[in-house]
Amino acid sequence: MFIKNIIATGFLTVLGLQVHAQQKDSISTINNPLGEIVISGQFSPQSVNKSIYNVTVISREMIDRQGGNNLADVLNQTLNINIIPNASTGKSGVKLFGLDSQYFKILVDNIPLINEEGFGTGSDLTQINLDDIAQIEIVEGAMGVDYGANAVTGIINIITKKSSQYKWEITPSIQEESIGNEYNLKDKGRHIQSIKVGRKFSDNLFASVSYTHNDFKGFWDDRQGEYHALNDNKRGYSWLPKNQHNVKGLLNYYNDHYRVYYKFEFFDETMKDFNSIVHPNPNSATGTADPYSDDAIHNPRRFFHLLNASGRVRDAFNFDVSLSYQKQETTVDAYRYKILYDEKYSEREFVTESRNGYYSKGLFSNFINNDKIDFQAGYEVSQHEGFSSSLGSLSTEKKDVSKTLGSYDFFASSEINLTNRFSLRPGYRAMTSNLLPTQHAASLTAKYLFNQGYELRGHLGMSPRLPNFEELYTYMVDVNHNIQGNADLNPEKAWNTSLNLKKNFIIEESFEMENNLSIRALVVNDLIDLIQMDESPKDYKYENLEKYQNYSFTYNNNMRVGNLTAGLGFTYAGMIKEMHKAPKGATDKMLFSGQLNANLSYLLPQTNTSFSVFFKYNGPEYKFTTASSSIPVDPSKPLVYVKGKQSPYSLLDFTVRQPFLDKKFTATIGVRNLLNVKETKTTISSGEAHSAAAPTQLLAYGTSVFVKIQYFLNFK
Repeated sequence: MFIKNIIATGFLTVLGLQVHAQQKDSISTINNPLGEIVISGQFSPQSVNKSIYNVTVISREMIDRQGGNNLADVLNQTLNINIIPNASTGKSGVKLFGLDSQYFKILVDNIPLINEEGFGTGSDLTQINLDDIAQIEIVEGAMGVDYGANAVTGIINIITKKSSQYKWEITPSIQEESIGNEYNLKDKGRHIQSIKVGRKFSDNLFASVSYTHNDFKGFWDDRQGEYHALNDNKRGYSWLPKNQHNVKGLLNYYNDHYRVYYKFEFFDETMKDFNSIVHPNPNSATGTADPYSDDAIHNPRRFFHLLNASGRVRDAFNFDVSLSYQKQETTVDAYRYKILYDEKYSEREFVTESRNGYYSKGLFSNFINNDKIDFQAGYEVSQHEGFSSSLGSLSTEKKDVSKTLGSYDFFASSEINLTNRFSLRPGYRAMTSNLLPTQHAASLTAKYLFNQGYELRGHLGMSPRLPNFEELYTYMVDVNHNIQGNADLNPEKAWNTSLNLKKNFIIEESFEMENNLSIRALVVNDLIDLIQMDESPKDYKYENLEKYQNYSFTYNNNMRVGNLTAGLGFTYAGMIKEMHKAPKGATDKMLFSGQLNANLSYLLPQTNTSFSVFFKYNGPEYKFTTASSSIPVDPSKPLVYVKGKQSPYSLLDFTVRQPFLDKKFTATIGVRNLLNVKETKTTISSGEAHSAAAPTQLLAYGTSVFVKIQYFLNFK
């Protein structure tokens, strides 16, 4: 039902061309945090210091030191990023510069990843496995020219491994982790098993396959699990259980002239939602009870296919062309559950949401052999369909919602080396679609190399954010709801500008230090929000009515002294969001927040033991929200605007990584969240209609301990 193995064969014609491409991944494997090769936003892979963009790299070594298994594990310690977990849905979202994941894209090898919320945006980070990852690249700023709509605050590009120096690579691993202080082998904790097998058939052909099983048993906290039969709000879990299966495959052919690879991924998740409300269901005739609850099992599945060909057509131009088919579908098994008898009845299985689509992107560059100027032209085409069941959460109408969105983009940019020190990169993209008028993205990036190794980069970009499926097509109208989408919404328009100064210090081979200073400004016009249209009855609708501004200052320092590596960074940002119908001076005030992160790692040379510490401080966040002007609440009284606050919190992790038997075995032992953070106080409204401000925001489940063991069986 899910698989459509439809991969166009037209790209295989490039096999007959006399072309040129790199054989390797072009990713440095040296344990040097200051010397990475980057791919994101480049005409061709190159040193991070030569990139015209300021790119942050999370290396494979850093991922391993953190014991990270999914994207949420790693980004939790990253500056300017906030992970937003949702215990009731089991998902983890993310914010960058105060805006959620609708404003930046998550890509895998430059290809946007489909998910339940959209195409490249709105991803659940716990569903993105990192076992085959070479590195993660983060580019901040408006990247609309290179990556299209919704790349307003930046992109996160996951670069996968595509080759090996060994004839065989077999890497099984197992990880056991507590959930707070909860752990056993049966129904508590987090249990992860994986195996990767890579085969280098020749100097030109490499294949790999991997399987990962991640069984998260849920966070019980003060709940009593699924078999609890009392109606005391103790049934179920504070954090829903999730059981994930992830299969990936790769076939990569390369030589001195070109490279062609095919990738496949299948992701399957089972999330159990146990209702805390128990119906006693008494039988007066017998004096007994047969308690039941209304439960559900959510089952999202994702298929990902990618065919990529890259190289050089004779002496004419370089090319990099990708074709992808992806499908995401969530089925729900809703049922009544007899708790005492462990029995289901009144089952209803239905598809609650589905997205599938075709995507192709082509990049063509190096048309002229000239060191002073280079051109790149490209296209990006996608056709995907979104579906939401009338039984899902998007609509109360007795009909499904199904819409098709086609987008057809064309873009061009050039890198101009005016001198040996001064480079410019102007770019433009036109974005057309079957639903929205033509949108535009433009950018101008500059780099200047001063004396003594100082690098100055400037970026000015314009990028739109398109309304998502929920904003366009929500229809929740019944006795309790009147919340409607708006098919006439306009795309949001964003401007992003930044200035970055970088300086690397290298003293022989024993000391390296990189200083990185950035200032940024982000302005989003026509911000889409859920607006209250009428007071009585309450009527809500999505509209383009607000403006958002964010101004930030960031400093990062990375250093290596012998076997010691360290990093320190901080951000201080001011935010303004002008709210609908707010009088002048009520909400158009600057609200400030800050972050600080640090990491320290030491390699003990005698035993190759590495000790690592990761720390991140998330300062208080402020936001204007609405509240009733009377206590007790009187619906006839007008709303007032008040400043809400989310309290600060800090995360501290510690890991020890030890290889054994000539590095064939590696054990990683770690403690996450040493400060035992679970929640933070907040008076910031959730933003949902009819909801009151929550007193706390759940962040984590306390201090957890994990052990990961890997075995590296490699044959030359």
